[in-house]
Amino acid sequence: MMGRSMRWAAMALTVAAVAACHGAPDPNAPRRLTDDVSISGQIMAADVKSLRDKGFKAIVNMRPDNEAPEQANYAKMQAATVEAGLGYGYVPVKAGPVSRVSVKSMASTLDVMPKPVLLYAESADIPARVWALAEASRPDGLDQAAILAAVKSAGLSADDIAAQIAARIAARPKH
Repeated sequence: MMGRSMRWAAMALTVAAVAACHGAPDPNAPRRLTDDVSISGQIMAADVKSLRDKGFKAIVNMRPDNEAPEQANYAKMQAATVEAGLGYGYVPVKAGPVSRVSVKSMASTLDVMPKPVLLYAESADIPARVWALAEASRPDGLDQAAILAAVKSAGLSADDIAAQIAARIAARPKH
């Protein structure tokens, strides 16, 4: 009996040690929504070249300047992306309900940015929500199920804005 308990204890410690070595996934690592658009939480200027090396062609900063003391501001992020040869967009969005202006700005920005593009904010849920509404507004955008599935595949949810997504899709120009 004691031998079996010791083996179980040893196995539990081994599993815990292996898990500790791997650590938790990086919450700011890029998460793919579509082939053209990924999202992440806060990145820093020092991350830009690595993101370029991962294949991104543009970065859209969604953090208002001075939102937090440790964040890189607009000018610093723009300089880092230009130095890395990437496109740069700025669509500052505060936490809370997403405004129509933010959605239109994101849609316009995505129209002109080289792809694939990374959208980032303090946390990945802000770019996910703004993208979902912008995508729903695009004349040839994804359908509601595909938009919600894309956000879910990134480990997030847009279920609370599903009605807004549906309304935007219904308002798309008919061909």
